[in-house]
Amino acid sequence: MSANSSAPHSPAPAAPPSDKELVLKVIPMPADTNGNGDIFGGWVMAQVDLAGSVIPARIIKGRMATVAVKEFVFKQPVRVGDILSFYSSVTRIGRTSITVDVEVFAESFRDQGKFAKVTEALLTYVAIDDQGKPKEIPR
Repeated sequence: MSANSSAPHSPAPAAPPSDKELVLKVIPMPADTNGNGDIFGGWVMAQVDLAGSVIPARIIKGRMATVAVKEFVFKQPVRVGDILSFYSSVTRIGRTSITVDVEVFAESFRDQGKFAKVTEALLTYVAIDDQGKPKEIPR
């Protein structure tokens, strides 16, 4: 398929999760493509990191750092012009860290309302002080 194809993403459409918060929407552009004309996986990973940080930032109310990413699986390619929706929820709050689950869904710009899940990841963020040392999360 070409980068501008409007064909369905997958045979089994998915519905965005109702138990997670929509934290980011973005449309990838041609500058974000790999050699195959699909969106570069590293670009998607960077967006997932940004989306994953939204809810922890509310809780930490200060500096934080990404310390772990688990189970990053790309289920299908993302195409130029797709609308990507990033949904997140907190799965764990520790003394200094917060783990979130981020799910990413794509919908064609031309055929909106039909979603396909493209990836999901668990990310852990640690609250840090001005010297970059872990600090306790305010309760």
